[in-house]
Amino acid sequence: MIRPKVPTMPQPTGLITPPAAVQPTAVIQQPPAAPVAAPVAPAPAAARPTVQLTPGAVVALVGGGTAVVLVVGAVLVSMLLAVAITGVSVAICALVIRSLINTEAKQR
Repeated sequence: MIRPKVPTMPQPTGLITPPAAVQPTAVIQQPPAAPVAAPVAPAPAAARPTVQLTPGAVVALVGGGTAVVLVVGAVLVSMLLAVAITGVSVAICALVIRSLINTEAKQR
């Protein structure tokens, strides 16, 4: 009924190898062989060298970590301060506009 259409290439683009022929084979079951104890080999040595920290490296790491914490803290505090200043200025503008509207309404 419905047969898939295999696309044909006008010119091959690479090496073409003929399809391998599949030969049917018979399956013969054999009893399992007795396991043979393999000699225990020592564990392989680590491929990577271990990292050894000198006192100078520890001081550098602590100093770098402290600097990162201080910089991130300063950035966060400055952002919080900017939001607070913006909020206060908007509140002051709202009070001034409300005051102007109220005085305009009283003069009429």
